[in-house]
Amino acid sequence: MAASHSFSPSSTLISSKATSLSSLKYKLPISITLPRHQRRRTPVVYVVASLDAKPTVLVAEKLGQAGLDLLKTFANVDCSYNLTPEELCTKISLCDALIVRSGTKVNREVFESSGGRLKVVGRAGVGIDNVDLGAATEHGCLVVNAPTANTVAAAEHGIALLTAMARNVAQADASIKAGKWQRNKYVGVSLVGKTLAVMGFGKVGTEVARRAKGLGMHVIAHDPYAPADRAHAIGVDLVSFDEAISTADFLSLHMPLTPATSKILNDENFAKMKKGVRIVNVARGGVIDEDALVRALDAGIVAQAALDVFTVEPPPQDSKLIHHENVTVTPHLGASTMEAQEGVAIEIAEAVVGALQGELAATAVNAPMVPAEVLTELKPYVTLAEKLGRLAVQLVAGGSGVKSVKVTYASARAPDDLDTRLLRAMVTKGLIEPISSVFVNLVNADFTAKQRGVRISEERVLLDGSPESPLESIQVQIANVESRFASAISESGEVTVEGKVKDGIPHLTKVGAFEVDVSLEGNIILCRQVDQPGMIGTVGSILGEENVNVSFMSVGRIAPRKQAIMAIGVDEHPSKSALKRIGEIPAVEEVE
Repeated sequence: MAASHSFSPSSTLISSKATSLSSLKYKLPISITLPRHQRRRTPVVYVVASLDAKPTVLVAEKLGQAGLDLLKTFANVDCSYNLTPEELCTKISLCDALIVRSGTKVNREVFESSGGRLKVVGRAGVGIDNVDLGAATEHGCLVVNAPTANTVAAAEHGIALLTAMARNVAQADASIKAGKWQRNKYVGVSLVGKTLAVMGFGKVGTEVARRAKGLGMHVIAHDPYAPADRAHAIGVDLVSFDEAISTADFLSLHMPLTPATSKILNDENFAKMKKGVRIVNVARGGVIDEDALVRALDAGIVAQAALDVFTVEPPPQDSKLIHHENVTVTPHLGASTMEAQEGVAIEIAEAVVGALQGELAATAVNAPMVPAEVLTELKPYVTLAEKLGRLAVQLVAGGSGVKSVKVTYASARAPDDLDTRLLRAMVTKGLIEPISSVFVNLVNADFTAKQRGVRISEERVLLDGSPESPLESIQVQIANVESRFASAISESGEVTVEGKVKDGIPHLTKVGAFEVDVSLEGNIILCRQVDQPGMIGTVGSILGEENVNVSFMSVGRIAPRKQAIMAIGVDEHPSKSALKRIGEIPAVEEVE
């Protein structure tokens, strides 16, 4: 549990800011525990804290200058290329973010060596098979990639290899440079009317299919996750794996490297192919069993192969595959255009900077995958969810174990139209960080909650009305705990806080049974009082005398002359003396 901080008996300081990823290594989560005899007249103050220290980004492989320039406006940038695994593990404990391409292995040892400081790994490209996603998730490290900037470049290279292979361009070039003139030897094959099977119908695969259609090819595709309507829209039929490999004249590989796709083109599957098939691979070398491919080439099952990627890069100099006369090879040039290099550099730099600033990452690969438009719509509610979690847990009395939490979403949208994974994750972040030294984010929120025995349930309340706004309100309840602020206990016995978004700003609208209207921006003083004339003036006068400017006041009460909660928004951080004077007002009380 984080260190406790004690203040004067009549005032308590609590931070309610939704912290950014970049500040977490410098800022200790705060848990405030006051002895029972000291918790009598206690205004609760919410203060926005900020830290100016720059994060450090380690760039371990060459990145375009435009991306480096963007990173340097926000962070200290360490460009250290060709690090050994040992050197990487040594440096990583001093870094908040790491950017790599495909050549650097970011394994479990790297995450363990970071000591919890590493918050973001950026992969400058699409594939993330060189990053241990399981270890990243366990250590709360977000992994982002750059999936769009090099799409066209990779697709163009795939088509370039396809046409060069079909017309023996590389072999003929080498022949003529060796002083030979072998026109008859290098007779090629036409592409028009031939069947191309695109294996993996993601962004690159789709672009390859578009271009192949333009060359007059018949295109089919296999991808267990691709929607049929998207394929049909460009004139492509989705088929089974076996149908694709058995009917194709050309195969173009665009699947990721996963346990399911590792060496998926092996002896067994080569035997199912049409004799004389030609294969292009600009995806991942590991999807082909390279020894099996050599055997298939020698047997004439595969007429030719054009490869940009290999199981080991660079491949061994004595590789039979590399030196095979029917194989065309390039050194992983799929994304190597000037435009793509700059585009990838900017895209990954923006993703890393955004993640370090605590923004939602549409390109996160080990967090809930939510479309960019949904991220934009949910953004203010995500902030609200974290702040409600922080407020709720800081209202729990010291010594009470948080084990059971319920989050209730009130919305006019049908359950299928409201994705709450991000919101649940941010409530979890708010609940756990103030009472723990662990860093929590979208990546490891569920894992961290389970590890600490916190059960978070969700409930949805369907409202009548327009579904234009995704949510009407979010309520967070913590059961089976005592509260240091008695008014936070609802009639059903839970610490309860509720909020909504107004004009894009998170607002606290309920504490316990009390209705309030408090912007969760800036500094806020909350105090429980007896509702009586003159209270607003008395508190306002004290703040004025302390040179604290009041931006708003709001009083929530159950009935006239009964208990009430006063919420005061202030522009400056109130001093301890101001809080103490407010706590000494006779009508300000905290009931044990």
